Formats: sequence, structure tokens, C-alpha cells
Amino acid sequence: MKGLIQRVSEASVAVKGRQIASIGNGLLLLLGVERDDASKEARELCQKILSYRVFPDEQGRMNVNVQDSGGSLLIVPQFTLAADTSSGTRPGFSRAAAPDVANGLYEEFVAQAKDLLGVERVQTGKFGADMKVALLNDGPVTFLLEANESN
Repeated sequence: MKGLIQRVSEASVAVKGRQIASIGNGLLLLLGVERDDASKEARELCQKILSYRVFPDEQGRMNVNVQDSGGSLLIVPQFTLAADTSSGTRPGFSRAAAPDVANGLYEEFVAQAKDLLGVERVQTGKFGADMKVALLNDGPVTFLLEANESN
């Protein structure tokens, strides 16, 4: 499981021209579910993302996590993060989880984030939809985190 986080001043998701989610200060998370992922990876990555220190402290150092910053989290499913780009000029998606499995793990991830961060601070995109994601990256600050990396 992979999560691309971006520290944002604001972010939103629209589907078919209608905004379905938006946040102010916080993290935009693009979440990719891979073929061998399970609940363990969802729990591990969620905890890692919520505790990852990317917000400035009083000295301006990245030393505060989204939980302590008071920021929000916008979670957008992004199967292309599971792409194999190792050869050729076209991505392969054999590493991506099947849609039903990926959606189940995405929903588990969202539920855990809501439990840990609070329902009112978590917004989501729509699994399987053609989404338009808008963001104002703050920094810019962007990190790729994976569930199977050491904490």
C-alpha cells in the first residue's frame, strides 16, 4: 500500500462537475492499494501517515503531525500509484489490487483515519470515479510513504 501525501493549504475533489469534498489546511493523500495488501497494511500506513511530521513547529521545522496540527485529511483513491513503470513507455497495472479488494481496503483505511483523527476532519474522494482533484500545495511538501517500509 502506498500513500502520496501533500501538505496543503486547501484541497478539493469534484466528480461530474460537482464538488464532493474539500479541506483547508492539512494533508491530501493519494492512496494506492497493491495486490498483496491486507488490513495490516491499511492500519500500518494510516498510523504512519497520521503521525508523520510535516507541519512546522514554532521554529519552522517540520516537527508536527496532522493530528497535532489541527489539520484535516482528504483521502483520494489512486490505483495508478500501484503501476509498474520499470519498462517501456506504458504503465502496467498487474501490481494493483482487484477493484473489490482495493475498495474494501480503502474503506478500512478511511474508517481508521476517522477513528483516529475524527470524522469531521476526514474527507474522501469517490472510489472508481473520474475525479478532478484541486490543491494548493503548501511548501511544496510531498512524500511517498509505503506500508511495508520500516517505521
